Amino acid sequence: QVQLVESGGGLVQPGGSLRLSCTVSGMVYRLNVMGWYRQAPGKERELVATVIGRSTPTYADSVKGRFTISRDYAKNAVYLQMNSLKAEDMAVYYCNAVLIPLGSGLSEHNYWGQGTQVTVSS
Repeated sequence: QVQLVESGGGLVQPGGSLRLSCTVSGMVYRLNVMGWYRQAPGKERELVATVIGRSTPTYADSVKGRFTISRDYAKNAVYLQMNSLKAEDMAVYYCNAVLIPLGSGLSEHNYWGQGTQVTVSS
């Protein structure tokens, strides 16, 4: 069974940094897309950053220049380095993967991590 396991959230002061990690466990035939979304209280879930295959990452305008997404293809992992954090970055961050599980007949499935809280406060 495929699962996404996240880590790295926590409390940080404005201007600080955090690094989120997400690893895909289970039998995967092909991992097509990995990315990060976030959801603040009372708001809809929004895209933060995503990488399709080995293409250039896509970022939300609000995090460009401050956040960096990276993938470790050998480990089926994705990371989000968050620098210069602001109060408006505070949210639950979710890892997302679009992948083909082994034995699924080559059909893509969408998976979510359990979410990790990022709190930005002095």
